[in-house]
Order: sequence, then structure tokens, then C-alpha cells
Amino acid sequence: MKYTQEERLDIGRQIYSGEITKYQAAEIYDISIDTAKHYSRLYREENGLPPKRRGKASMDFVAVDKIQTKNNLEAYESMSKEELIQELIKARIVEARLKKGYEVKGDGTVIQYDSKNTK
Repeated sequence: MKYTQEERLDIGRQIYSGEITKYQAAEIYDISIDTAKHYSRLYREENGLPPKRRGKASMDFVAVDKIQTKNNLEAYESMSKEELIQELIKARIVEARLKKGYEVKGDGTVIQYDSKNTK
């Protein structure tokens, strides 16, 4: 079956985000596993995303993220709209900094660089 560019990107998004595996995508959309990999790579390149990490390290990150989200959920529920907006802005800033390979501690005077990105 022939898919449009938009449909290919949507299939790639589902694979990249972990909603479905490349094997499930191959079965659901009647494509080969190599085509499913290609759609995932196409989505990644189109959106400038890094390759997915494999192995235990990525699973540990997901587990920690779920725990932190569960603990913070009660705090978020009690916040006002303005406070929620401020938290969202802070989270996006931290995310952007982590993508560049550094994290700011405390009042911003201490910058801790990721050892992977420094030489």
C-alpha cells in the first residue's frame, strides 16, 4: 500500500515515540520492517530529533520520569494557571539546555556540562 508523506511521518512518529514498535507498524500498516525503520528515520530527520537510545539506560530514564511525574502531579493540580505556565516555561528551558549538553544549577552561576559533549 502506498502512503503519503504525511502518513509516513505519522507512522514514523508513532514508532519514534514508542506508541508502537517497528514490528507492530509493519503488521498494522502492511509494510516491511525495513520500511517501518525508514519511516521512523524520516520522521526523526524531518523534526531534527536525535536517534533513539537503546538498552537499559533509556528504560531507567523512563522509569525515573514516571516517578517524578507521579510525585509532581499533586503539586501541579494545586497550582494556578499562571504558576502552571511558569513551570512549563522552566521545563522547556531546561529541556533546551539539556539538548545542548549543559544544565544550570542554583541561581544560574554554575553551569554543569555533560561529559559526553565535552572534549
